[in-house]
Amino acid sequence: MNEITKTAEERMKKTIASVQSDFASVRAGRANAAVLDRITVEYYGTPTPLSQVATIASPDPRQLTIQPWDRTLLKAIEKAINTSDLGINPQNDGRIIRLSFPQLTEERRKDLTKQVRKYGEAGKVAVRNIRRDTMDKVKSQKKKGELTEDDVKDLEKDVQKLTDDYCKKIDGLTAEKEKELMSV
Repeated sequence: MNEITKTAEERMKKTIASVQSDFASVRAGRANAAVLDRITVEYYGTPTPLSQVATIASPDPRQLTIQPWDRTLLKAIEKAINTSDLGINPQNDGRIIRLSFPQLTEERRKDLTKQVRKYGEAGKVAVRNIRRDTMDKVKSQKKKGELTEDDVKDLEKDVQKLTDDYCKKIDGLTAEKEKELMSV
């Protein structure tokens, strides 16, 4: 009985981590190396994460520098950034690629806020799906005679409480990220 709720909670924790990762990839007007996490570069015929082929640094709050360990990768990195959804043009000086993050416009902030809400809603849907899967498992165990009616009711309460708690956490994370985006 306890194992079922622990499994559900572990899955919900992974969902929270996934939502936080999605939020980190949304740029908030400040230079943050996490926005480059999803960018992959063609390296010897293999798509490789940018962080595994270059050093990423932030010399000031509105700029990132990318220094590849192999200079032949400069063009590939530049191309990968241009084709991504970052919306930033890289400046290549032959040794380092610089990314300058402009101040966000009000319209762009609102668009990013909508994107953050979508990520938050997707996280809550995932948590609810975990609840549904867990309850299906409980019901199948009840049919097999492994659980009593009281056990099922207790588990339902526990799983619902977990679901509510994790949905509140996602709401809190969403509100925090929206506040970050809307602050100038």
